[in-house]
Amino acid sequence: MDLATYFKFVASLLLVLALFALAAWAVKRYLPAARVGARPGRRLSVTEVVMLDTRRRLVLVRRDEVEHLILLGQSSETVIERGIDGQKSFVQHLAPPTESP
Repeated sequence: MDLATYFKFVASLLLVLALFALAAWAVKRYLPAARVGARPGRRLSVTEVVMLDTRRRLVLVRRDEVEHLILLGQSSETVIERGIDGQKSFVQHLAPPTESP
C-alpha cells in the first residue's frame, strides 16, 4: 500500500467521524425529546444545575409544578428552599408582599 491509500483511509475516517459529530449536534439542537429534563407523563425533573465549586452544586428540582432548591455536596444534601411556585417568575419571588387594606 502506498502513501496515497493511507491518506484516503485517514481522510475517509475523519469524514465519517465529522458526520457522526454533526448528526449528534443536530439531534441535540433540533429534537426536544432528546433533551434532559421534563418528559411527558413524568412528575419529577431536574430543571437546572449550577456548579458552585468542585465539591458543591445547586440543583433545582421540579415535582408536580413545584420546585425545590437543593445544595448537593460530597457527603451532604441540604434543602435550601422548598415549595417554590414554578409558575411565578424570579422577579415575583423577590417582590415584597402586597398588603391588603
